[in-house]
Amino acid sequence: LIEKEPTYGYEIVIQLKQLGFSELSESTLYPMLLRLEQQEKVTVERRPSPKGPSRKYYVVTEKGRQSLFDFKKNWNQLCQLVENIFKEE
Repeated sequence: LIEKEPTYGYEIVIQLKQLGFSELSESTLYPMLLRLEQQEKVTVERRPSPKGPSRKYYVVTEKGRQSLFDFKKNWNQLCQLVENIFKEE
């Protein structure tokens, strides 16, 4: 979701819930975002909020894009292997 456009934590939670991750909470997401920031896969931009304090917007870095590309490649390979196992049944 962050790859598509810079966004803030609560907005990510809302979007993921709309996609079916109904049990996801902010307390689960924020540690992951912090880890991505520490790994330099995202950067943080503070932007004014129409309501209350400024928000931390997460922006994917080039390192993050490469990591996502690698993950998708590995995921697709794993899915293919699992499909091959099911075809043998």
